[in-house]
Amino acid sequence: MEMVVREIGVVGSGQMGSGIAQLAAVSGFHVVMVDSDENALKKGLQNIHSSIHRAINKGQLSKSVADDALQRLRCSTSLQEFHSTDVVIEAIVENENVKKQVFSELDKFAKSSAILASNTSSISITRLAAATSRPGQVIGMHFMNPPPVMKLLEIVRGAQTSEDVFVTIKGLAQRLGKTVICSQDYPGFIVNRILMPMINEAFYALYTGVATKEDIDTGMKLGTNHPMGPLELADFIGLDICLSILKVLHDGLGDSKYCPCPLLVQYVDAGRLGRKRGIGVYSYSSTPKSNSHL
Repeated sequence: MEMVVREIGVVGSGQMGSGIAQLAAVSGFHVVMVDSDENALKKGLQNIHSSIHRAINKGQLSKSVADDALQRLRCSTSLQEFHSTDVVIEAIVENENVKKQVFSELDKFAKSSAILASNTSSISITRLAAATSRPGQVIGMHFMNPPPVMKLLEIVRGAQTSEDVFVTIKGLAQRLGKTVICSQDYPGFIVNRILMPMINEAFYALYTGVATKEDIDTGMKLGTNHPMGPLELADFIGLDICLSILKVLHDGLGDSKYCPCPLLVQYVDAGRLGRKRGIGVYSYSSTPKSNSHL
């Protein structure tokens, strides 16, 4: 049986967290966005305002809808603000131990009927659920970047996720305007299980001198009709995130094809994380400040 969802909580105010909060508010939900870093929270709110104003200027959103959405959004640095939310979506750093700690805290502050969801792109939902006293109410909601634009939502059921929770989250995804695909709880789920080996192989092609980065990306864009080449896409995702997902795939599946390319590891070690740092595989003219909350 589908449960009623009126208020949504979002943990994290980085690119994904703020994007999910914006999407939910524009879709008619009351939203609470929480981040322990007050400066990050302010930046996330600024990003939401900027994104909504761009949508208004492009004619994609009316001013009245935008104003209503912003009225439904509130921000806080305390997880206690989730006391009345029906669904809480975690969207913080892709680190299992950090996520487990957050889920343990959410379990204390969210009401007993609340569903706890993770935006993880690769980490086991079953293991995250084990950090709570409500494993049947934990589920994966993997949004694509940027959440207000990308149409896909990957739903991941943990070993104990209940049918009612699955049905509720599927209904919520549809209210958010998403096309849903469903994955079992295996490392990388569907999208990254396929995408990350391609990105890793592109790094190996660059590492071993098969071709230049430009030719690798052009080959995939024009040869396979991809909108972005794999190296360009890696920069957009964040090289640190790509590396983290590959490590999860390699550890979880034990296949050498998931072993991260040494060049990718070297770039991350050097702080070349992609667009968010102004340099990754490519260099970018403007250099955004680092955001550890992505």
